[in-house]
Amino acid sequence: MGQQQDINNLIQGKIAVDEENARLKNEFSNLNQKFKDKSQELKDTEECAQKKEEQNRLVIKNLEEENKGLNTCCADLLNDLEKLRKQEAQWETEKSGNDARIKNLEADLAEAREQMKELRSICSNLSSQLAVKQEELSQKDCDVIRTKKELQELQNLYRQNIEHTAQQTELIKQLQALNTDTQKVLKDQEDAHTAETTSYQKVCHSVL
Repeated sequence: MGQQQDINNLIQGKIAVDEENARLKNEFSNLNQKFKDKSQELKDTEECAQKKEEQNRLVIKNLEEENKGLNTCCADLLNDLEKLRKQEAQWETEKSGNDARIKNLEADLAEAREQMKELRSICSNLSSQLAVKQEELSQKDCDVIRTKKELQELQNLYRQNIEHTAQQTELIKQLQALNTDTQKVLKDQEDAHTAETTSYQKVCHSVL
């Protein structure tokens, strides 16, 4: 909006310069006419008129140069304006694309929030299940400790039984050996008794 106002001001300035140029040219024409009518007066004022003409020439030259600069400035401003319009169109295109991406991101964010809500619910359920499992595990740990204690007691009892069995086995061996010796002694005594009886019977038959 400000650049358009500057362009309008420059155009109005150019119009004013053109009007001033026309006015100066008209004044110059009047001076020439007065020069024809009042040649003597023109001679008296020739030096002043020459100075005035030189000033006018300088003014016109300066105005023409300024006008040239203004025309160049106007062309540059028009080029800048065209660039800005193209840039604005590009920005509008990019904005449209960004708006679409933002809309998609908002939809993704809403979906992610729903998934997060579901995940939190699942985590809550899993936490409850974990607490139950931990309680069960704690109970099982207690059972394992109790079972280990019972197993240790059984192992001690088994060791004692093995030792007792070994002692009983050794005692049985000793008793078996003693029984063998006893049976041998009894057999020897029985054999001796039989021999003695046989000898006695022989003696008796001899006497009869």
